[in-house]
Amino acid sequence: MTRSDTLDRRALARITERMERDVAADLYDGGVVLVARHGEIGLREAVGFSDRGAGREAALDDVYWIFSTTKQFTNVLVLKAFEHGLLSPITKVVDVIPEFRGSDRFRVGAKDRVSVADLMTHRAGTSSTPWPLPPMECGDLSRTVAAIGEMDLVAPPGERVSYSPCLAHALLGELVVRTLGQGRSFTQTLHEELLDPLRMTDTRMGAPKAWDDRLVPVVAKFPPGQFFSPQDIVDTAAAAHEGAELPWVGCVSTAGDLYRFAEMLRRGGEMDGERILSPASIAMAATVQTGDLVNERYNRIVADQGWQPWVASIGLGFMMRGSGLRQTFFGAMASPGTFGGYGAGSSQFFVEPERDLTFVCLTAGVLGEAENLHRFQNLSDMTIAAAV
Repeated sequence: MTRSDTLDRRALARITERMERDVAADLYDGGVVLVARHGEIGLREAVGFSDRGAGREAALDDVYWIFSTTKQFTNVLVLKAFEHGLLSPITKVVDVIPEFRGSDRFRVGAKDRVSVADLMTHRAGTSSTPWPLPPMECGDLSRTVAAIGEMDLVAPPGERVSYSPCLAHALLGELVVRTLGQGRSFTQTLHEELLDPLRMTDTRMGAPKAWDDRLVPVVAKFPPGQFFSPQDIVDTAAAAHEGAELPWVGCVSTAGDLYRFAEMLRRGGEMDGERILSPASIAMAATVQTGDLVNERYNRIVADQGWQPWVASIGLGFMMRGSGLRQTFFGAMASPGTFGGYGAGSSQFFVEPERDLTFVCLTAGVLGEAENLHRFQNLSDMTIAAAV
């Protein structure tokens, strides 16, 4: 069997057929899906619409707001800082960002105990707010970090997991600036340390005005009443404008670029002769660091849906499949070491190391949390079933 025969073509066709049915049913509007095994692309397809209202069909080079998938770029920069001896997982945040303590010395509390690893595993005890400032002001990273310094922790650091939509990765972005950045802005560091070496030419921190005709509009496909409101989603895209620096949600990208990023991870940190990370860093980051702790951020949806407790299964930055038969973005059939990232009801990638498989999917029309998990769990399992 040759490498090109290791993906079942009929099984791959079922993935696009499923997406086409979902688009026809108006679950979401369209998207781009990409599946590869052993570094060879078996499926790369644009389905449905990038802008249903305007009748604009999806295209392979469409540019999407990728929301929290941005966090994985930030995580890689932190891992690079580890490799350069500038940070470590046990570094205390206040040792690099002393203003994290806040201006009132009587409100410091447990902030002195928060480590870099706590931020990367969502165990820092920070608030779950998506906005420490009004959304359009958060593009100034220094102001965002100053605002976070004045906020109290809501849980003891290191003891509980609660996914942080903003605060943890805003702080991680500032840690990158003050260490690996060496005088550069976060955006400059991102480009020079990650995007440029990987030739991710269609990825930016903040949506360039010149790309307006390629950008996929952000449309919420869910009603109010969920953790994030439809307006929160629209505000996030508006805040990620050209020039804004939001290391937690601020990037726009294409499926092709996100594939290059995922392939670098699959290949142990190297792509086309460019070494981004060491295999040791990826092995550490792709190992569950949260034990059996549940992700308390999802307690409400778990109760509403009657799901099993949401075991966090977070590595040192990467989201992990973990073990057990339960709800998971990466598929029930995925091996426990499967890792990747996802963003706000619309984007996902993963690397399945046992099957040497890479999956990327960016979609138009942001789904609610339950619908998004069901959608990606199904697509992920269909992808893994295609590996023969």
